[in-house]
Amino acid sequence: MSDAATNPGRESIWARPERGARGPAPGHSREAIVAAAVALADSHGLAAVSMRAVATELGTGAGTLYRYLSGRDDLLDLMADRVVGELMPFPAVPDPGVANASPAGGAAAAGWLDRMLALARRQLMLFQAHPWLVELVRRGVSPGPNTLGYLDHCLDILRPVRCSATAKFEAMAMVTGVVSLFARAGASAGSVTFAGLDLAAYPHLVAAFAEPAGPVPRQDLFERTLRGLLSGLLGTGQR
Repeated sequence: MSDAATNPGRESIWARPERGARGPAPGHSREAIVAAAVALADSHGLAAVSMRAVATELGTGAGTLYRYLSGRDDLLDLMADRVVGELMPFPAVPDPGVANASPAGGAAAAGWLDRMLALARRQLMLFQAHPWLVELVRRGVSPGPNTLGYLDHCLDILRPVRCSATAKFEAMAMVTGVVSLFARAGASAGSVTFAGLDLAAYPHLVAAFAEPAGPVPRQDLFERTLRGLLSGLLGTGQR
């Protein structure tokens, strides 16, 4: 959880100017600092991101960064929001009034589900491009303008669905959870080995591995999971 959550008295990075009013003229920008931190996390993981390490990447001292940020938590908030901005620009969402907006079916109902799936695929690609983002989602960050834009776009897509805003926010959170799960699974694919183990002690596993591969499903597991999840949570009956 970010410091904004554990320390409610800390002013959000989004409510503060880009740098303090006092001190020498700025030699860097908040954007340059965040870009260096993202590049460092992409190359070496989130644990490698510290104020000192980012300052070294920029060829300056760690103290310099404190003119722009109060600490690492600010930096993580900015990093998460910056990469979420890679999902933009969002495609326009048709007005649900031009089609049947019944949650039981119809063109509008099918449209919102397909659009949410397309957005989830883009989100999965984002997590794959920045594997450390999964860790930040679990940790919790203070949402910035790009994150709020993403949430607003999701609500725009879900306008045809007749359910409470609470149900929609729960569905959006579950989608992100499923996406992060698939991102982690993809990152660890091929890392499991049974070498040196006596599998005879696990007959059900042996039988399952011995079965021939079944037919390729019409929809992949990612799509089937999200279709079932969104349909169940939002009560549309779509499968």
